[in-house]
Amino acid sequence: MTEQQFGPVTQWLAGMPKAELHLHIDGSLRAPRLLQLAAKHGVSLPYSSVEEVEAAYNFSDLQSFLDLYYLGASVLRDADDFYLLMKDYLEVCRVQNIVHCEIMVEPQTYLPQGVDLGVVLEGFDRAIAEAKSGWGQSVGLILSFLRHLPEAECLEMLTAADPYRAHFCAIGLASAERDFPPANFQTLYREAAKRGYALTAHAGEEGPPSFIHDALQLLSVARIDHGVRAIEDEYLLNQLAADRLPLTVCPLSNVRLCVYDDMSQHRILDLLDRGLCVTVNSDDPAYFGGDLLENFAALETDLSMSKEQALLLVRNSFEAAFLQNEEKNLLEKQLQDYLARNP
Repeated sequence: MTEQQFGPVTQWLAGMPKAELHLHIDGSLRAPRLLQLAAKHGVSLPYSSVEEVEAAYNFSDLQSFLDLYYLGASVLRDADDFYLLMKDYLEVCRVQNIVHCEIMVEPQTYLPQGVDLGVVLEGFDRAIAEAKSGWGQSVGLILSFLRHLPEAECLEMLTAADPYRAHFCAIGLASAERDFPPANFQTLYREAAKRGYALTAHAGEEGPPSFIHDALQLLSVARIDHGVRAIEDEYLLNQLAADRLPLTVCPLSNVRLCVYDDMSQHRILDLLDRGLCVTVNSDDPAYFGGDLLENFAALETDLSMSKEQALLLVRNSFEAAFLQNEEKNLLEKQLQDYLARNP
């Protein structure tokens, strides 16, 4: 979808400074780049064309997506690959005016290919530095762990990341949720807190509202990734609203992974109207049909999102960012300048 095809609210949002807080960098690997890197490294894939890759995006659930996701990530082998991966996504940020982004990096994904974290960050650092000098891009990296792996392996990765602590603003917890509750990772989160990481975790996507409760109470997270199933628990809704505990919601992802059968059923605007600090994000845009603006466009098309709701969602993303207050104030100033020109 081009900007010209967006509705009036999303067109207004297009030039507005925005933040994206829930983005798995491997999930931004587009089909052409996937095939290019597979050919470069001689990685055998069950697809020979962009069309065949994109045809595989008809997921039945989170696990069917993850199977393809990890296959795609297996083509990432050297620092130049990671540079291109990050460069491609940050170019989307430039085009869509995503002035601040927080990106989940999952180094356990690359261990089966023998790629260590230093190689990953060498490539990412180069792309981030270029974007920062090129157009002032703000980037935070989240050290994200794979919850289908034992906590002991996650703790090993946390220790392995110690030399690179300055690269990361937070830790997260991703991958298959249903059979791997937050309670399994209490030691990991305690150890990360000792190291000064901000804390977030996926909860309430596949898993029930009780997983959100547990992430808050057992892991002491400051933010919930997804969290849409909070709508099923009135007590939890009131708690999240009172605490302004952010939810990084990913609308197109929720439909592609069958959390909702159709976008018209999505409850993000209900959560917003209840006073929750909900934000809009793309999750894995290469797989789920759109970047940040496309997610906003879906809310306008299917849920009749108003300008007032859209602006509140953008402001929530600044509030929820893992930034210092002075940095948030600068983002708000950029927003005010835009609104003065584009009321």
